[in-house]
Amino acid sequence: MNYSAKMLRDDALSDKVIVVTGGGSGLGKAMTQYFLELGAKVAITSRDLNKLQTTATELATATGGTCLAVQCDVRHYDQVEAMLAEVLKTFGKVDVLLNNAAGNFISPTERLSANAFDTIIDIVLKGSKNCTLAFGKHWIETKQTNCNVLNIVTTYAWTGSAYVVPSATAKAGVLAMTRSLAVEWAKYGIRMNAIAPGPFPTKGAWDRLLPGDLADQFDMSKKVPLKRVGDHQELANLAAYLVSDFSAYINGEVVTIDGGEWLQGAGQFNILEKIPSEMWDMLEMMIKSKGSK
Repeated sequence: MNYSAKMLRDDALSDKVIVVTGGGSGLGKAMTQYFLELGAKVAITSRDLNKLQTTATELATATGGTCLAVQCDVRHYDQVEAMLAEVLKTFGKVDVLLNNAAGNFISPTERLSANAFDTIIDIVLKGSKNCTLAFGKHWIETKQTNCNVLNIVTTYAWTGSAYVVPSATAKAGVLAMTRSLAVEWAKYGIRMNAIAPGPFPTKGAWDRLLPGDLADQFDMSKKVPLKRVGDHQELANLAAYLVSDFSAYINGEVVTIDGGEWLQGAGQFNILEKIPSEMWDMLEMMIKSKGSK
């Protein structure tokens, strides 16, 4: 099966202007490329303007599309407003906001400084809030409809997770904001949805999460029932669908794309998968003998 196959027709996003935060690399770059291939005009933002400009040029050349690089630190509301103004000046409108900018690292929580904790909260939760508020206010004030926000969360946004507590805390807040505004802003023609990806390895993020030889010691594919990690195009396919008009009746939803990873961890008896098949006959006999007494 070709997991990197593209899902939507070529003109699926031809009338859309999309802003992707954290679009200069990794999954943000992969989603941006597919949006461009589907005909959207895309603005990518991050703090690193040089990386953004390199990515924008690369993607525009590869796709023939229009990709605008805009420097913005989403932690600062005035920079978000300035970024929005530049996008509007260039494209005349904006239809979709993809809150993808994030930060994360592994650490026992008691080892974290308050500043380290704040850094993740500020990028993930405050940054998503800043962008959502700025874009939402613009859409409401201009009475623009058929707009939507897509947030990238995680499966541990609803379960929590040890050793990434700042990220879990922030992503849970983004998830609550998604569901809350899906109801409150629907009357303005604004949809809110989210994606909760499982393991989709990227060079930068995964080097920080699993430095050195940890990636070899903790093979993420072994935690996934499908026994593989995700292909970037699979996430891009889902994101493109959720920001397109084909998903116009989907609002307030969080779509998990993780090969069943979080469910495997959630099931109390899923550990029984480790029992070899030849042992099950013996176990069945033992269970039956106890039942007959």
